[in-house]
Amino acid sequence: MKTYKYIINGEEYNVEITNVEENVASVVVNGEEYSVEMEAEQEPEKKKVVLGQPSQPEEENAPAAANVNTSAAVKAPLPGVITEIVVSVGDEVKEGDTLLVLEAMKMANNIEAEKSGKVTAILVKQGENVMEDSPLVVVE
Repeated sequence: MKTYKYIINGEEYNVEITNVEENVASVVVNGEEYSVEMEAEQEPEKKKVVLGQPSQPEEENAPAAANVNTSAAVKAPLPGVITEIVVSVGDEVKEGDTLLVLEAMKMANNIEAEKSGKVTAILVKQGENVMEDSPLVVVE
């Protein structure tokens, strides 16, 4: 699937995710194979429907999902939970700047801008579960 290089406390780890079935990932770390069990995804909170009131968008600056060009979006490298969003719509970022933090397999991963540009859309919320290749932030 995907290969990653991590440096933790000065020690280099080459991690390859070979398979993910339900909540168990098969990974190879520096040549040793491990089976990693991930926490089960929490059920999304169900919202109460109130009749007779017009619905209000949660965030007025958030573009409608159908109007966003996700081809320019930074995508999730692996499944996880968004723990922090560092940027806002309209921010200028440089290649390598941290956009958000994705927790996967009990590790916090800084998701960085792949190119310099302006943040035009944030497609996730803090606490949201995302799958591999889910669009996260659009930088144009």
